[in-house]
Order: sequence, then C-alpha cells, then structure tokens
Amino acid sequence: MATIAIVQEPPVFLDREKTIEKAASCVQSAAEQGAELVVFSEAFIPGYPTWIWRLKPGGDWGLSEQLHARLLANAVQIDSEQLRPLFDAAREHHVTVVCGLEERDQGTSRATLYNTVITIGPDGQLLNRHRKLMPTNPERMVWGFGDGSSLRVVDTPVGRVGTLVCWENFMPLARCALFAQGIEIYIAPTYDSGEKWIRSLQHIAREGGCWVLGSGNLLRVSDLPDDFPERERLYPDADEWINPGDSLVINPSGDIVAGPLRHESGLIMADIDLEQVSAAKRSLDIVGHYARPDIFTLQVNTNVQTPVEFHHGREVRHEHR
Repeated sequence: MATIAIVQEPPVFLDREKTIEKAASCVQSAAEQGAELVVFSEAFIPGYPTWIWRLKPGGDWGLSEQLHARLLANAVQIDSEQLRPLFDAAREHHVTVVCGLEERDQGTSRATLYNTVITIGPDGQLLNRHRKLMPTNPERMVWGFGDGSSLRVVDTPVGRVGTLVCWENFMPLARCALFAQGIEIYIAPTYDSGEKWIRSLQHIAREGGCWVLGSGNLLRVSDLPDDFPERERLYPDADEWINPGDSLVINPSGDIVAGPLRHESGLIMADIDLEQVSAAKRSLDIVGHYARPDIFTLQVNTNVQTPVEFHHGREVRHEHR
C-alpha cells in the first residue's frame, strides 16, 4: 500500500522561480500528510500556454511572438540549478515527484521548447525526462517533438511509474510501450478535462490493468498576471475558468476512487494497492497471456534523435524523425 497525492493548483503563471517555489511547498505539504508520490499537472512550470487556443491564425502573430518570448524566458533548463528547490524537496521529504514543465533545449538548439514531464526519485535524483511525442494542433507552434528515448517506466519505492502527456494518451502504441514495461502507476498530466477525458482514463486503467492518476490543469482568468498582454480581449470574463482541473485516481478495474476535483484547488490523496494490478492482469494482460505476438508485434525506437552528429570533426546530418 502506498499513499499518493495529486496537486491541483494553478501555477504562478509565467514565473518560473515562483512556480518552482510553490511546487516545493506543495511537496512539503503533501509529504506532511503522508504522501509518498506527489504528482503535478501538464506544463505546471511555468504554466500551460493556454493562449494558443484563442489567438487568431495570422492576425495575432505579433502577440504570439510576444507571449512565446516570455514563455521561453521562463522555461526550465533541466541541467541547470533552476529546479534545485524541487529536487531538494523530494530528497528532504523522501518522496517521488512527477512534474510537468516547459523545457528549454540545451542541446543542438537553445531555442526549442518541449512539453516535458520529469520524474524525481526520493533521493532527489532525476529518474526520467519524458518529452511529449506529439504536440496537439496549435501546440506544434510552441513545442518540438519528443522521441522514444524517454518512453520509459521507472522503478520507485511506490511502484513502477510511467507518464504520457494529455492527448499522447490517445496513442495506443505509446500506451502499449508502457504496458510492456510492467507499468503499475500510469500518470497522465493533462490540459484536457470533462467526462470524455475521464472515460478515456478509465478505459486505460482497464486496458493496462494499472492505477491511473489523471492530473489536470487548474486555471482561472484571475490567475493570469496583471501584465498579461491583451488579457481583456482574449479573456473578457474575469470570472472564467480557463481549465477546471478534474484530477482523479482510478484503480486497475477502471473505478474512480478519488476525485474528480473540479473548479477547486487542493490535494487529492489516495492509498493505492499494487496487489490490484496483479489481480486485474489475471484476466486481461494485453502484453502477456492476452497478446498474440505471432500476429501483432510492436517495435519501439529508443534512440535519441538528433539532426546533426559530429564524427572526428566531420559533420553528418540526419533527417528528423
């Protein structure tokens, strides 16, 4: 039995340092209530670029550039010390932390952003950095494409943990890749919400015979900073919920055991029993006794993808994958 917590709180929108401080404080609060695993939402640091769903194609190009520059300036460089408060909080309170963030690439490009979810172990070490494989619709104007190198399930004291982000969860082959690695706690940070999304997560729990934690974004217009450009035009209703949250916990039988928490900030706490994973897979294990490898097989490319490789001073270019 393990105790988990889903943090449903708005970020300090477009402020990296203050949002990281808030995340560290939430980890402490959850740990003090007994949590061993603490989960945050999609792009929690420094916030999901919600404006992309309201800008006019072509007509709002200048505003789009202005907001993107601000997002880029507040994105996280994972290999820097920017996340130190969050890593220290995981270590000090001996909890596993899963957190979504805007990642600024420090490799071949120093301007590309990724929709990334990191998993931090209770020793304060990075266990995995998963970049969203396929940004959705206008998200492709913000984020680059991840690759299969981070499509991984990792061991933690609370169980085998893996993540897929938002509509990435609708990719059946990506789900299968996690199921094949013995995932026990399937985490879905998301901007989506509502009954259709919840039903999809319930299906995934039954399909994979695993616990599913849906961590939803929570944001009101009042959470946007006062200097957010053209706020009154894009968000004329000051009382509007931009995203309602809908975080929840689903057991391996597809039953909701905690949440959904809607239009409300707070912690969702739940005790999860990994024995239910084995029980669920006794009747349905789609990568075990319910598989047909003589008919269907899945190949996953786990190589890091890069457009440029250097060999002894000779530049060799590769096509993007």
